Amino acid sequence: MKKFLKTLLLVGIVAACSTPEKESLKEYSIEQFMDVDQIFGSSFSPDDSKILLNSKQSGVYNGYSIDLETLERTQLTASEDDAQFARSYFPEDERFIFTGDQGGNELDHIFIKNTDGSELDLTPDSAKATLYGWNNDRTAIHWTSNKRDPKYFDLYRTGVDGPSSAEGGFQTEVMYTNTNGFTPSAISDNERYIALSEFITTANSNIHILDTETGETLLITPHEGDESNSPQFFDKENGKLYYTTDRDKEFSYLVSYSLENGVLETIETAEWDIMYSYLSRTGKYRVTAINNDARTQMKIYDNQTGEQISIPGLPAGDVTSVNISDSERLMSMYISSSKFPSNLFLFNFENKELKQLTNTMNPEINPEHLVEGQVIRFASFDGLEISSLLFTPKGAKPGDDLPALLYIHGGPGGQTRLNYNPRIQYWVNHGYVILAVNNRGSSGYGKSFFTADDLKHGDVDLRDCIESKDFLKKTGYVDPNKIGIMGGSYGGYMVMAALAFAPEEFTMGVNYFGVTNWLRTLQSIPPWWESFREALYKELGNPATDSVALYNKSPLFHADKITKPFIVLQGANDPRVLQVESDEIVEAAKANGVPVEYVIFPDEGHGFVKKENNITASKKALEFMDKYLKGAEND
Repeated sequence: MKKFLKTLLLVGIVAACSTPEKESLKEYSIEQFMDVDQIFGSSFSPDDSKILLNSKQSGVYNGYSIDLETLERTQLTASEDDAQFARSYFPEDERFIFTGDQGGNELDHIFIKNTDGSELDLTPDSAKATLYGWNNDRTAIHWTSNKRDPKYFDLYRTGVDGPSSAEGGFQTEVMYTNTNGFTPSAISDNERYIALSEFITTANSNIHILDTETGETLLITPHEGDESNSPQFFDKENGKLYYTTDRDKEFSYLVSYSLENGVLETIETAEWDIMYSYLSRTGKYRVTAINNDARTQMKIYDNQTGEQISIPGLPAGDVTSVNISDSERLMSMYISSSKFPSNLFLFNFENKELKQLTNTMNPEINPEHLVEGQVIRFASFDGLEISSLLFTPKGAKPGDDLPALLYIHGGPGGQTRLNYNPRIQYWVNHGYVILAVNNRGSSGYGKSFFTADDLKHGDVDLRDCIESKDFLKKTGYVDPNKIGIMGGSYGGYMVMAALAFAPEEFTMGVNYFGVTNWLRTLQSIPPWWESFREALYKELGNPATDSVALYNKSPLFHADKITKPFIVLQGANDPRVLQVESDEIVEAAKANGVPVEYVIFPDEGHGFVKKENNITASKKALEFMDKYLKGAEND
């Protein structure tokens, strides 16, 4: 990858200098930036006349339908507190399935909404359930739950033929009892075969195939060293499993495995990771998603001829969530970029027409006032190339001495991508340069890059962030004494690691629910992460055997070294990063006389889902940045 990637520093400076002067720009509020119609989901109704989607226009996510002719939208769920996500229409009527948890506790339930408005909880147990989807005959749904054992998810099949009432009447059976931590990942159309994922580490996994008729399980990916294998789909003849693998390569590619003779065939490769691939209902089309340099590139093939389907008039941007209707006449997709939020589009295979179904941008915002993220690259302390996304205020020019903020993604194996982010646009609109650093350990840049921070968190990944400051200084428009750092979850950990382990490098920090005590976090991970526990331990450290290393990389135990201001934003119901983590780091830093602000949201979990809470958090962060970053005195 590195041989053809170049740092786009000069391009970024030229682009920044050629934009309109600041005086011609309008300053917008966070309410305006977040008053976009945040939508996702695209289940077609049985007659292809409607699409089921989810929107946050009521303040929390609820389910809606959109008429494909009139574009009229109808609200279908009416929660005022907990997000409810519409997932799928029934195959022959307009009943639909939706899911939701309680206050962000991540214990999702699966519900059926009947046409008379009544609701049925298919999973009333105090457990976590995950909807997989319909079987190919559309007579049953597949789902998993950890109700038998909190550590493991069993696979269930619920037959839903015919009408139902609020009293239920559906028949449920167990398809797979999980006693070894394997994760059901793909099911053949005849429901005989189940592909099971075995996670060894975050970069090493196996695939087993369970034959439900014989009860036998076969490992189909024996290997040595690290190799990531991920089941995608079985073919329509129930004779092959398609899966992605990075065997002998840096990036994942698509292969097929014959259940009859074990023959492996390469189907599709790319210069980046193939993220996933799937077939339309009868197999007429195949869809492939590629992680192309922080954007999702979609390819749709005629599965009989192998020819790629062209879509005339498709706007440039990140194409995601491609969904083909059961009739295979229509295809929906979302398109977004860093300058505009996701919009839903409809493509008709028969007449080749592309239709935009939504316009989600707030009309109060002039799109020309938004900034587009630029992919830039810089060499880190050891020469490793780091990819990042640069967002520069309009009209910025050398000599401006603007404040800047590093934006660190979650994970640790996440990736900041070129999507619309209202917080980033808000902060840039208010005069901040944002550099979203995809430090080593981020996904999307090859398996060697992905594992380059294993057992080195708070060290090499932090040094990547520190090195990014040199890039910002070379732009000529960033004040080197006004560079802060922000992030959420793992990104929040990086904020606190920076302030504790490199206390003079950053002017201030913004910590969204970040880990500060790895010993506690890894000891208290939710029970439903059991199948992933050892993988986490091998990447981050085992609290039973690596306690010294985990102690040394936990900012809480080094809080006496923190000298710079920071703000913490925490959900009280967070099951991953417990509130006590934030409580303790705030108390410890205040003992140093460090300015600290602490904001707790009593109705949020890990990641904030309510619009008002996100607005409050972003406002609080900007106020803190204005005081301690933009208003910081130069040394």
